[in-house]
Amino acid sequence: MVEFHEISEGSSSSSLTHGRGYDVLLSFRGVDTRNSLTNHLCNALIHANITTFLDDEEIEIGVDLKPELESALKSSKASVIVLSRNYAASTWCLDELVLIVDKRRPSKQIVIPIFYHVEPTHVRKQQSSFGDAMDKHRQKMAAETYENKRS
Repeated sequence: MVEFHEISEGSSSSSLTHGRGYDVLLSFRGVDTRNSLTNHLCNALIHANITTFLDDEEIEIGVDLKPELESALKSSKASVIVLSRNYAASTWCLDELVLIVDKRRPSKQIVIPIFYHVEPTHVRKQQSSFGDAMDKHRQKMAAETYENKRS
């Protein structure tokens, strides 16, 4: 178990200050958790003086990850991923997850998953809402690949 105070030395705000970085980056599906768990978690982290990056803007499908998100991820000591029912339905969330996992390997960044109204086995085995979302992504990718080959 990771205690947030172990990674938060010297933190005092919820914004990036002079390139110092963040203690925690929150990754979540806004539709599912913005007005509930994520909001409460973010407030608790900030109250504990843990510098937290929360990207709460809705991003259109197909838009590249914003540079400030990539910068926040690279400068974060930890990432908290709130895996909810519709998390995998978002291409944006999945792209963000890939960046988090890729960053974790070389830098040994702490990654903490939170399973919010989903079973861990559904995520691991891509079942239920996660399985449905992944099937839709596969179909979309296959259709795009087919169209590219036709062109």
